[in-house]
Amino acid sequence: MPNNIDIAAKALLDPAGLSLNQVSQILQRILGNAIDSADIYFQVSESSSWSLEDSIIKRGTYALDKGVGVRAVAGEKTGFAYSDDIMLTALTDAADAAKSIARQGQQGQLQVAPVKLIEPRYPAINPISSIEDIDNIRLLQKIDALARSLDKRVKRVMASISSEYEIIYLLHSDGTVAGDVRPLVRLNVSVIMEEAGRFEQGYAGGGGRYSVKELMESGLAEKLAREAVRTGLVNLEATASPAGMMTVVLGPGWPGILLHEAIGHGLEGDFNRKGTSAFSGRLGERVAAKGCTIVDDGTLEKRRGSLTIDDEGTASQCTTLIEDGILKNYMQDKLNAKLMGMEPTGNGRRESYAHVPMPRMTNTYMLAGQHTPEEIIASVKKGLYAVNFGGGQVDITSGQFVFSASEAYLIENGRITRPVKGATLIGSGPDVLTRVSMIGNDLKLDEGVGTCGKEGQNVPVGVGQPTLKIDGITVGGTERH
Repeated sequence: MPNNIDIAAKALLDPAGLSLNQVSQILQRILGNAIDSADIYFQVSESSSWSLEDSIIKRGTYALDKGVGVRAVAGEKTGFAYSDDIMLTALTDAADAAKSIARQGQQGQLQVAPVKLIEPRYPAINPISSIEDIDNIRLLQKIDALARSLDKRVKRVMASISSEYEIIYLLHSDGTVAGDVRPLVRLNVSVIMEEAGRFEQGYAGGGGRYSVKELMESGLAEKLAREAVRTGLVNLEATASPAGMMTVVLGPGWPGILLHEAIGHGLEGDFNRKGTSAFSGRLGERVAAKGCTIVDDGTLEKRRGSLTIDDEGTASQCTTLIEDGILKNYMQDKLNAKLMGMEPTGNGRRESYAHVPMPRMTNTYMLAGQHTPEEIIASVKKGLYAVNFGGGQVDITSGQFVFSASEAYLIENGRITRPVKGATLIGSGPDVLTRVSMIGNDLKLDEGVGTCGKEGQNVPVGVGQPTLKIDGITVGGTERH
């Protein structure tokens, strides 16, 4: 059975008439100019999407993109060039452009290492060609019919399904030769509900690194349709959120997006090397309450944020970032790891061949604690229970964040009572970690919708957490607490 490296070489080198030896010679040519390190990254990607609105298929798209990126590194300087034409002359031109950075570093001789095969974290399938277009259309129509049948207050249904198939092949001057085959699917369902002239929206989404057929057979489409309607009904009943400093309980799963944004980015190697993170120079220090253990794990099977290898050929791994409240590690790509005297953690990621890799998260989540969700809720006299989040902003240097809760409830005398809307959480990521007082035993990962942006690059990610009690977060709202 062909492995991912063979599949990638056949898909990317063979059509261009390139051989591993020719690519190795180009890499050697870069190193001959006193460059510290260099890599060549080939990629081909297919993408397909279908969308439905008001029971009508509104759009169907298909795109194919392929190209090669060449990077040369000297000290902290990076030279990078790319071409959307995979052929020897284009590859040579890109290599010449990349190596034109300052001549510093050490002379090197490329030694291609024996290929080390890594157990895939997802199947090497093409989710686009494995299903007929009509099947995508029927799935969206089924979602539309189901959502409308669940409640007469559903006035509009919007649903979309997207599929991606990506193959990468790369050579690095440290001898790495690697390839990966990456499927990805995502399904979104949104409804508009109306009652007595009031309109509210409900949303749900999910997906992962598998086929559309597997998505259909898993029952996820039906689950998301029901969840979208449920959240729409909650919003129809919601009243204005109180404001002020209060105890906040975060629900399990997607609320881990707050950890991702307010804390995760601050644990990426480049921000810490440059001293611009709130966690810079704090390895070994207590940065969170006891019991808080946060990991970045790219090895989870079929998860949206998972990777067999990162975009530099490093095997994905589970990295403990914070252990029992103590800062243990940063997420690293090869460049930052070398400059900081640390080891790569499999977090070198790039959006495409037209971008340079940088430290990025995969699946970032907090491990479970000892308390039941019921115990946590019962311990709160008055507070907010935030189950789901929409948009947010964070400042990496200070850790300050602002997040909007898309589904939240009041907690009164140890009980969840009425739903509220307009709640905004305002605080500092490092400060919030120290205020965690109870950690649930109900760790949950999100359904598979996360996309992370950094320096103009977007990559798929996953988040998760158990139920968390945080003693004191500023809540913005329209009703005084």
